[in-house]
Formats: sequence, structure tokens, C-alpha cells
Amino acid sequence: MSSISHSSASPPKKKPMWKGLGFQVGVSMVLGVVVGLIWPEFGASLKLLGDIFLRLIKTAVAPLVFLTVVAGIAAAGDFKRVGKVGLTATIYFEIVSTIAIVYGLAAAYLFNVGRGMGHVAASQQAEKGAANAAKLASQSHTTFDQFLLNVFPDNFVGAFAKGELLQVLVIAIIFGAALLSLKPDKRAPIESGLASISNAFFEFIHLIMKLAPVGTFGAVAYAVGANGTDVLIALAWLVLSFYLTIIGFIAIVLGAICLIFRINLFGLLRYIKDEIIVVLGTASSESVLPKLLEKLPGYGASRQAVGLVMPTGYAFNLDGTSIYMGMGVVFLSHAYGIDITWTQLGTLMAIMLLTSKGAATVSGGTFVVFAATVTASGFIPVEGLALLFGVYRFMSMAVATCNVVGNCVATIVTAKLCGEFDPAKAALANRDPQAAERAIVSEFELAAPAEGERPAMATT
Repeated sequence: MSSISHSSASPPKKKPMWKGLGFQVGVSMVLGVVVGLIWPEFGASLKLLGDIFLRLIKTAVAPLVFLTVVAGIAAAGDFKRVGKVGLTATIYFEIVSTIAIVYGLAAAYLFNVGRGMGHVAASQQAEKGAANAAKLASQSHTTFDQFLLNVFPDNFVGAFAKGELLQVLVIAIIFGAALLSLKPDKRAPIESGLASISNAFFEFIHLIMKLAPVGTFGAVAYAVGANGTDVLIALAWLVLSFYLTIIGFIAIVLGAICLIFRINLFGLLRYIKDEIIVVLGTASSESVLPKLLEKLPGYGASRQAVGLVMPTGYAFNLDGTSIYMGMGVVFLSHAYGIDITWTQLGTLMAIMLLTSKGAATVSGGTFVVFAATVTASGFIPVEGLALLFGVYRFMSMAVATCNVVGNCVATIVTAKLCGEFDPAKAALANRDPQAAERAIVSEFELAAPAEGERPAMATT
């Protein structure tokens, strides 16, 4: 009865545009660019604002991933359902990641990035950032055995303290499986407690997101002020080509996937537009993961599918990272006059398929795993990493955005394939995104467990 009265109530008035988070973040980005160009030293000093915002976001990422994955496994009710979603998502991740790498390599040759820079330009840029690049390369050099070993935690708390997302996923999967093996009467209070803690963390994120415009302003002002116009002009073609490539990947590749599975790509992008703007401003996909875990069920994917696929995709489905690595190695090969053979190209692809999966486990993200790829190749000069170091901040905005959009599409596709999708919710989100968000909030409120009851989020 309460749900009927709620739905029949007149919808609240729309907030003024200037009160919207997306508008505020967009204005902050423009102001950051202006400050960085006019007062570069002052702009560079504002890095602290962006760092504080990202640190606050990261405090909730690992606990939320743990809670949502555990809740997703427990809500599945049996291991067969968990295995079906996990296997489907894994196959999808591998196929699309391979396509992204090939797409990035093809785009790099099509745009001829790095051609004509010459050895002099390369050496000048290398001198400027050689120390940073060498440090990143040494941090990222790892073997397959080390990579595999680092996926598994050596203690429960350490994975959360270090922010190791893959290790948190492993703990969550094992804990969820253990919870699922308990009798219903014994696991009900545990699930109820986890649901309440999860809701508290979502409110925690809502408060932090109010600081997104401030964090975005500081991050963008730093990027412009620290790099200066010389670096931007010297590598403008690479940056422009990369953005065109990312837009093309979203429109063509992800668009084709959405067409095959009858997903309204533009409707989905409209639904998550605020999160996309935040990612562009912060250049971090982590900044919106908690919000997407809460929001995507409003687009039709079940909470179980979102809780299992979305966090896993952050570690294994990094489309933007794959494209960046493909374009980056071709750029460096052209800058240093190195002709890559077909055999070397095949080897690079195999290396990138491995190292791209480590972006969530290595401190420094995409650029560090790119350094691992260059180091492992054996024929791309490591000192060339400094060429890309100056403009990585600008490219990382597109990388993070593509990663987020790709994971949202992956979650919806997996939910459809596994019968975990509600087309009515998707239709509402396409028609009225704000109404869909209000419905999710109402669902959380109506599903809040009463004392002694099993939490609604743990049911199907």
C-alpha cells in the first residue's frame, strides 16, 4: 500500500540547473582551466584540493566493494547463479578488452601519432621527466607469478588498508560463499547488518560528493598549471587523436554491443551523465564507483548483477586503459623511429592483455601498467615514458570515462544475458532519469529492514 501511495504522489519540482552536481562540476572545470592558464603557479598549488577529494572517496571504495559483492552473492541464493553471472561477465570482459586493444593500435596507426617528432624532441622531453618515468617503470616491473600472487591477500585487514581492489574482491567472494553456506536463520542477521552498514556508506558517499566541484577545480587547475602550454601544444595531436578514438570506441564498438543487446546507449549515457562529468573532472573512475553501485539498479540490472559485475569490471574490464596502452606504444615507437614487426605486435598484445588487468592492483593506475608494458616489451625505450608523462593527466580523463561507460554497458549486458534485467526500469530511466533515481531512493527506503527482519536487498 505504501508503494502505491508513493507512486501516486505528485513528483517533486525539478531543482534549478545551477544546483545540479553536473553543472557545478562543469563550471569548476572551466574555472580550473582559466586559473591554471592565467596563474600557473597558483593553479599547480591547488593539487591539494583534488587529492583530498579523491582520498575521501577512496576511503569508502574498498568497504563498499566488499559489501556489495557479499550482498550480491548472498542474494543469489545459490552458487550456480553466482557462477553463471561471473562466467558470463568474464567472457565478456576478455572479448571486449581484446577488441579495445586492437582498436587502440589501429587508431594509433590511422592517426599516425608520434610520427615526425624526431629524436631531439624525444630526448628533450625525456630529460624533463626521466626521474618520474624511471621510478614508475621500476615500480611496475612484475612477473606473471608475482601478479597472480598479489591477487590473493595475506591478511584480511591489509587488503582494505592498502586499497587493493582485487584482493578485496577475493575476500568478498570467499566471505560471500561462506555466508551462503550458512543456514538461512543464521545468515539473516549478518545480511541485515551488512545491509545497514552498506546504506550508511552510501550516505557517506553522498556527503563527500558535495565536495566534487571543489575537488574538480583543484585537479584541473593543477593539470593546466603544472604542465604549461608548451607540453600541451607539443603533444596536442596525440591528445586530440586519443579523445577522438575514445569517442569512436564508445559510439561504434559499445554502440554496436548495445544495438545487439537492445540497449539504449544514449539513454544510458544520459542516465549516468553526472557521473561522467565527475570522472572527467577528477580523472578517476573510482570517484563514481560507489554512486554507480547504487544507481545502476535503476536502469534495470538487478542489485545482485551490479554488485558482482561492476566491481569486477573495475579490475578486469578496462577498455579505456587498453586503448591508451595500444596508442601509447605506437606513439613511442614512432617517436623513436622504431618499426614494430607483426611478431612484436602480437607479443605486445599478449603483454597488454595481462598488464591491463593489473591497473587496479598497482599504485598509480593506467600509467604504471603502461610502464610495465613498455618495460616488458624489451624494444620500446623506457625513457620514452617521460614523453607521455606530461599529458597523462589530460588523457586519463578520457581513459577513466571510457572505463566507466564500458563497465556500465558490461553490467547491463551481463544482467540481460543472465536474466537479471528489468526492462520496465530501463524504459523509465531512458524516459525520465530523475524519476528512475527517485524510484531507487524509494526502493532503498521501502526495503530498509525492520528489526529482526531479513534485509530486502538480500532477496531476489
